[in-house]
Amino acid sequence: MPVLSNIKSAHVPVKIWSPESEVESQALKQLQNVASLPFVFKHVAAMPDVHLGIGATVGSVIATKGAVIPAAVGVDIGCGMIAARLNVNPELVLHDLDRLRAGIERVIPLGHESNKKLTQEVQNWKGWKNMPESVSLLRLKDRAAHQLGSLGGGNHFIEICTDEEGAVWVMLHSGSRNVGKSLAEEHIREAKGEIAKLAVKLPDPDLAYYLEGTTEYENYMRDLEWAQSYALENREEMLRRVMEVISHHVGKKGAPLPYSLKVNCHHNYATREVHYGEDVLVTRKGAVRARQGDLGIIPGSMGARSYIVRGKGSAESFDSCSHGAGRRMSRSEAKRRFSLADLQKQTAGVECRKDAGVIDEIPSAYKDIDQVMKNQTDLVDVVAVLKQVLCVKG
Repeated sequence: MPVLSNIKSAHVPVKIWSPESEVESQALKQLQNVASLPFVFKHVAAMPDVHLGIGATVGSVIATKGAVIPAAVGVDIGCGMIAARLNVNPELVLHDLDRLRAGIERVIPLGHESNKKLTQEVQNWKGWKNMPESVSLLRLKDRAAHQLGSLGGGNHFIEICTDEEGAVWVMLHSGSRNVGKSLAEEHIREAKGEIAKLAVKLPDPDLAYYLEGTTEYENYMRDLEWAQSYALENREEMLRRVMEVISHHVGKKGAPLPYSLKVNCHHNYATREVHYGEDVLVTRKGAVRARQGDLGIIPGSMGARSYIVRGKGSAESFDSCSHGAGRRMSRSEAKRRFSLADLQKQTAGVECRKDAGVIDEIPSAYKDIDQVMKNQTDLVDVVAVLKQVLCVKG
C-alpha cells in the first residue's frame, strides 16, 4: 500500500505508512517535532510499526543535511536482526526442544550477564584493531569484550523457526549492548550541552543535535560507526554459537552447519546515502534499509509470524521498511493488563519462558504483524514466512 497519512509540520511533511488514527497522539507529535527541524531533508518517513520513542519515534526514517540527532538513532546503537536458513533435516533439529533451548542458554549470556572467558573468535575480532582511541571507548573496552556474543534483555531474543516449506531457521535480535548504550547516552547529554551553548530552542530537548563540521559531530560519527560494527559482530558471534549447539543437537559433534541464506541487518543506525539526487545522512530508528533487492528481517512477537523480505527501493520511504510489529502498549501497561495464563495461552506451542518476567513481551502487547505487512506492500516483497518453535529471552 502507498502512504496512508500525510501530516503537515513547520518545515517538511510527515509521510506515514499507517492510518493517522492508528498512531498514538504523542508519537504524531514527536514526528512533527522532528519534521520541524530546519536540517531535515524532504520529509520524515514513518513506518507502519511506528510508536512512541524518546525524542524521535520508533519506526521513523529521518534524512538530514548538516546535522545528526543522537537520540534519533537511539540508545541501542546498531540494534538489529540476523537470520540463517539451515540445510539440515528439520526432524533432527525439532526434537527435544527443551534440551535445545537449555543448550542455547548455556552458551549465550542473557540479560545483564557477560562472558566469563573470551573465546578466540572474540579476541581476534578485527574491530578491536580499529577501535577509536577515545576516553569513553577505552573505559568501556573490557566490558565490551566480555559482552561480545551476549543477548541482553527486553525485546531481544533468539529463535528457532520453520518456514512454509518446513526448513529450519535461526533468527536473533540484539545490538551493541552496554558499550552502545553508554556511548549513546554520553553523546545525547553532550549534544544537549552544545545546543544550550547555541541558545537554540527545540520542540523537545531530546532532539539535541550536533552540527556537521564540528569536533563533536565527528566524534559521534566515529563512535557510532564503531558501535554499529560491534553490533553486527555481536549477532554473528551469537549465530556461530547457536549453530554449534544445533550441530551437537543433530549429532554432528559441533561441525559447521550448512546454510543457504543469511541476513544481518541493522534497524537502529545512521549512514550516508543518496536520495532524491542529494547526499544525506539517513537515520533509521526502528526501520530496515530496503533498497531494490536488499534482504531484510521483520519479526513478529514471540507468538506470531515473522518475515524475511526483499526491498523494492521505495524513494518515498528513503528505501526503508518496518523493523517489526511495533509495540501497541507500554511494558507497564502490558504487565497490568495480562496474566501468566494469558502469556501461556498466547505462546502455546512455542518452547519459551512463560513466567512473570516476560509478560511485558506478550504477543498482545504488539501490533498485528500481518496488518503491518499489508501496510507496506509497496516497500517489500515477502521471501519467507517464519513461525517460531523455540524462543530464548534474556
